Amino acid sequence: MIDRTPEWLKRFAIRTFGENDKQILLAGIAVAVATTAVLLGLAARRRPAWAAAGMFAAGLAGAVAAVTRPAAGVLDAVPSLGGALVGAALLWVLTGARPALGATRESPLFGPAGADMPEQRAGRRLFLLGSAGAVVAAVGGPPLSRMLREARSVESARRAVRLPRPARTAAPLPAGTDLRLPGLGPFVTPNRDFYRVDTALVLPQVDPAEWTLRIHGLVERPVELSFDELLRRPLVEHDITLTCVSNEVGGPYVGNARWLGLPLAGLLREAGVRAGADQLLSRSADGWTCGTPLESVLDGRQALLAVGMNGEPLPVANGFPARLVVPGLYGYASATKWVVDLEITCFTDSEAYWVARGYAEDAPIKTLTRIDVPRPLRRLPSGRTMVAGVSWAQRRGIAAVEVRVDGGPWRQAHLASVPGTDTWRQWVLEWNAAPGTHRIEARATDTTGATQPPARVPPFPDGATGWHSVVVTVI
Repeated sequence: MIDRTPEWLKRFAIRTFGENDKQILLAGIAVAVATTAVLLGLAARRRPAWAAAGMFAAGLAGAVAAVTRPAAGVLDAVPSLGGALVGAALLWVLTGARPALGATRESPLFGPAGADMPEQRAGRRLFLLGSAGAVVAAVGGPPLSRMLREARSVESARRAVRLPRPARTAAPLPAGTDLRLPGLGPFVTPNRDFYRVDTALVLPQVDPAEWTLRIHGLVERPVELSFDELLRRPLVEHDITLTCVSNEVGGPYVGNARWLGLPLAGLLREAGVRAGADQLLSRSADGWTCGTPLESVLDGRQALLAVGMNGEPLPVANGFPARLVVPGLYGYASATKWVVDLEITCFTDSEAYWVARGYAEDAPIKTLTRIDVPRPLRRLPSGRTMVAGVSWAQRRGIAAVEVRVDGGPWRQAHLASVPGTDTWRQWVLEWNAAPGTHRIEARATDTTGATQPPARVPPFPDGATGWHSVVVTVI
């Protein structure tokens, strides 16, 4: 369903429903399945064999979809085929059993009052038993499914992982990095609050004991690396802000964390990158692909094969057991979660998932600022008010943030400290708010001297830009 959804509809879903887009998709699938079930039930009243065949055909379509996914096996077809067989059999019993029990037009299954023949009672019992079985399956199916998923969950294996001490630790955050203002998100985003945007309806459950990273393609020496081998290598820490290309101006799909991982450049040099290669094509455990410019990995930036996030193993939702973190590029070109395969190749030979759907091959993050305080449409008391937010321009850094009210003169905001150019930067401005309705705007300038443009541009195909603004009422 996801692979065949038009790109404009995907962008609409992410923009409209945010991180709830998957639930909306599942609800849409449920409606489609329910509609199909109603149609099959109506058909079964006259053509039960046709309806049973339709039930089995739907299951067969699900089985084909399952086994054609990347890394799928034959057993992945069993749930769909089993469900189709049970559904077809139940449909046949509920509809096709009536003539055998004497439930004819002259002797209906539920006859008139006073006509309670033995065969009618038997047919009624069969109908009620079949209906009860269907209800039990419908009600009990989701909990059973959750139990099976939990049984396969790798959360216990994740909790058992003991991350090694870094060979090179990140320096303590400078004083004044976090302004600690009410309503302003912390400098380090807690793992539970870190945004999630991906194509996985069900989180991949990758057992670290079975995880292997394969490095191949245009290399001199293919490499395979187990999780234990990865943890035995010298790991380093870095503070890096990640941003999703789907993030609208003022949007939530940006977060900052302290990552622990293996320098990716050294790993690729160990494999021996051949001349002419220009793309690192990474693949996740669920088959999603990401194309990263090789230059962005080998140019000295702190690109990582990450295993830790804010002092603990990666959460499953954020890529456990390992993921890529390449600063300065939007996530679709830099941040593969559940990574299992790295292929050195060329952009002319292989297209990654989102590039094949029209997004740019090279995706440097644009300078952007977001107002967190005050929130849009808030009612504020008059007088001294704090306007605060975050700005980011990874690989360049933020040099200045300016704020204006109602189109008036721009005022310089106070900038918080930062550990480097690869993280976002908090800022704050004190405003003497007068009664009335006001529009607050903010813009950022990076260290190259470039100020973000005023016109809003949507995320497709290489990231949004424009000034963020909020409207508030002062009373």
